[in-house]
Amino acid sequence: MDTRLAYPTDLTDTEWRILSSLVPAPAPNGRPVDYPRREIVNALLYFNRAGCSWRLLPHDLPPYPIVYYYFKTWRDNGTWTAIHDALRGKVRQAPDKRVQARAAMTEPNR
Repeated sequence: MDTRLAYPTDLTDTEWRILSSLVPAPAPNGRPVDYPRREIVNALLYFNRAGCSWRLLPHDLPPYPIVYYYFKTWRDNGTWTAIHDALRGKVRQAPDKRVQARAAMTEPNR
């Protein structure tokens, strides 16, 4: 794949080292990989931050049908939940914070 200019939403090398173990690897006996997993995640981060339509993803990111496929697949197989849980624990490792929150806000009954 050609190198491209980075978007502000792209993962840094450090961020990718944290996430790479949480993103499912390609199946060893599956079809050849056209786009690295990191680029798929970068496209998803761009989509999330830009709030654009799937079809409006920039052309130097993987094509939107591929990005959307991985979004749905990882949503349905629990990958996004695992990533969220792992990152929440890392964010909460600041001084005087527990890994799990002690209280939660809920919407009042109407």
